[in-house]
This record gives sequence, C-alpha cells and structure tokens, in this order.
Amino acid sequence: MKLSKTEVRCSTSTIPELRFEDQALTSFSGLVIIQKLVQQLGLKERLRSCVRHLGPQASYHPATIFLLLVTHLVIGWRRLRDLDYYRGDPLVTRLLGLRRMPNVSTVTRALRAMDTGVVDRVRGLLRSLVTARVLSSKLSRLTLDFDGSVLSTKSRTTEGTAVGFNRKSKGSRSYYPLLATVAQTGQVFDLHHRPGNVHDSNGARAFIEACMKSVRDAGFRGILESRLDSAHFNDETLLWLDEHGIQFSVSVPFERFPALKKVIEDRQRWRRIDDDWSYFEEAWKPGSWKRGFRCFVIRQRVRVARKGPIQLELFEPIQRDYEYKVIMTNKKGSARAILGFHNGRGSQENTIGEIKSHLQFDYIPTRRKIGNQVYSLAACLAHNLVRELQMRVRTPDRVTTIKRACLWVFETAGTFRKRLLQRAGRLTRPQGVLALTMAGNRATAEEMYRYMSALDEAA
Repeated sequence: MKLSKTEVRCSTSTIPELRFEDQALTSFSGLVIIQKLVQQLGLKERLRSCVRHLGPQASYHPATIFLLLVTHLVIGWRRLRDLDYYRGDPLVTRLLGLRRMPNVSTVTRALRAMDTGVVDRVRGLLRSLVTARVLSSKLSRLTLDFDGSVLSTKSRTTEGTAVGFNRKSKGSRSYYPLLATVAQTGQVFDLHHRPGNVHDSNGARAFIEACMKSVRDAGFRGILESRLDSAHFNDETLLWLDEHGIQFSVSVPFERFPALKKVIEDRQRWRRIDDDWSYFEEAWKPGSWKRGFRCFVIRQRVRVARKGPIQLELFEPIQRDYEYKVIMTNKKGSARAILGFHNGRGSQENTIGEIKSHLQFDYIPTRRKIGNQVYSLAACLAHNLVRELQMRVRTPDRVTTIKRACLWVFETAGTFRKRLLQRAGRLTRPQGVLALTMAGNRATAEEMYRYMSALDEAA
C-alpha cells in the first residue's frame, strides 16, 4: 500500500518536558521470567541455607544481598554504585522480596561480613545446579574443562591480589581463579580463587579431584571426560583420572623434554590427518613416571609471515612451515578424533570471555578478598541462570560432536538482555489482579509468552 508523505513524516523539533514520577514503571520487564526461574529453582531458600551459619541477621538478609548481586549483573550493571540508577524499579524489588532497596554501603558491609563458609557453600550450590541440569538432560557424556583467567585491578591494597603474569596489564595486581566449565551446557561448574602470582597448577589437582567426585556423588554414571592444558601435565593427576575411569587429554610441554624434542626433529614419516594436520604416535613418557599413556605428536601446516617490504607487482609464493603440539591421552580412537576432542577445549575460552564481557566477571568491587570472591561467584551464577533459562525453553540443537560443542546454540547474555530483559513496562492492578503492561511489540510478546509457557511446563 502506498502511503503519502503526511502519513509517514512528522515534526520532531519539539523537545518534551521531563517529568519523574513514581508510577510503578520498570525498565526491566523481562525480569518476570527470571523471577519465575528463581522460584522454580528455590534459589532464595538455597541461598539462605548458604549463610545460615552467620547467625542473626539485620534488615537485609545476606542471601538477599547475594541475589541482588546476581540480579545486578543479569540486567547489565557493573559497579556496585550503579544500583542507585534502578533503586526504585518495582520488578527488581519484587524479585528480591523487598519493599526498599539497600544502600551501597549496606551492600558492602554485608559483603564484609561474609566468610569462607559462605564461599564454600555457594560453590556447592553452583555445582548442584549444574549437575541437576546434566541429570535432567540425561546426558550420557560429560566433559569438564579446566583453565585459569586473570582478573586485574588498579588498586594496590586489594586483599589477596599479587603481581603475576598479566598479558594485558603488566605490573598490575590481580587474582588468577581456576574455572571448571561443562562443555555440553557451557556453564561454570566451580571456581577456585587464587592470587595472581601462582602457577596455573597451584591447587589444581585437589580442585580437579573435588569436581570429578562431586559429579559422581550427584549420581552421574555416564562417560566422564576432561581436557587440560600443559600446566596440569603431571603423573599424579593423570594417574588419578585414569584410575577413576575418567577419560582425558592433556597438552605436553615438550620443550621441557630434550629427548622428546629430538624424536620430533628426527622424524621423517608423518601420517596424514588432512591437508593441514599430520601426526605420529610415540611410545614415550617422562623418565620419572611409573607408567605412560598414548602420546600423539601432531603438526599443523601454517603460513609464515613474510618479513621485509612487499612488492605488490610481483608474484610471491606463500611460505609455509609447521607448528607442533603433543597430546597425551588415555582415550581410544583415531588421531583425528583425539585432535578434535582436545582442540574443542577452546570453547571454554568463549565461555570465560562471555562472563567477563557481559556479566562483569573481571570486575573487582571491594578491597576485601571474601567480598571479591562472592562477587565472582555471583557472576558465575548469573551466567548459569541465563543459560539454564534458555535450556528450559528449547530442546538441544546439536548432538555430541568430536569437539564436544555445546548441545544448545546459546544467545550471549548481552543479546538476551537487550531482547527480553531491558523492556519498559508498568505494574498495575486492574480489578485487584497484578498485571505487567509492556509496549505492544509482537516479536517481544511472542518471545515472552514462549518463555513463560516453557517455564510452566517445566514446573
């Protein structure tokens, strides 16, 4: 249908008068689906059990403060001071079960009052929520990846930080937590907090064992796998994994073993995987080890960057060389399958990157170590809730792949937030029934109804 200019255009020169009134308006209408998920998970009661040992509580319960941090991160804020900008939002207060939001000073005092017992219990809650999802999805295979990530701060008085390896901010003090993530769901399974000056293997063995035992104790009886980088290459960890029936692959720091380097240099015959990859299998182990495992030496054909000026008018052939890696594993299967499985651990980098970019995992809010640990756990829980919500709405999009890619194709927390959570609305009570009214956008309405109906079916 053809429209006239008067039907399409309008005057936009008039500046509206600003008015700020308390009319039960919300900027986060989509929180209603988060509220429904929190109720179904019994999250408030479970958080209260995590802080019960702290004794009598003030007006604002520590569990409510923790849930406030999770909500704060889910809706897209970073600094604690930012809660002043949504203090009167009615849906946030309803989600928290409050009539009045706490001040920033109240939140920081509550963080200061928490202890290591709270941290340990919240870590247990994190594990239990993820294992519940794994068991309800009836997964026959579970892959846990382990890797560290640097959290930097400009403050030199933050408790528990230290100067260590920091590629982006050299000389800054930092934390260096070790994360365990589930490849099939893209969720954070557990978090081991450490100062920034430790090696990646510091405390890793006990952490890995605790994560694996937690999965088994929860009732998972399928195939359990793990992928590790070269920092975790030691016989005690690998023997423990093998003895407990856990399949693994680990990068070998072959530059530390001259004998292995010599074998690689002298090798003439390589077996082809594809046009870029080739390999050979070697019966090798460090001399101090009691026993070894399958060891694959793999090389990749790569382009070599040309040095010097480039003559654009002349043809220059592409120079190629090889990059090498060594993988040790107790898995059965072909070199192609082992290589694909081990290379799939790069998906953990994407998960950690999303938590940092969209859920402020890299932010250090206080100078107290416990407060920062609680904030990091809140970011991990916020990430897991966003993923859990999406998994409840639809069935898996993939089957198990060689690289163990996530079974669901997830939206990032940032995209999910913009599409559904950050929606203006008004709370009213027509005929005494509480109602949330939003703009009549058809796409938003269909998506909101889809989430609400899926949550009702899952209840």
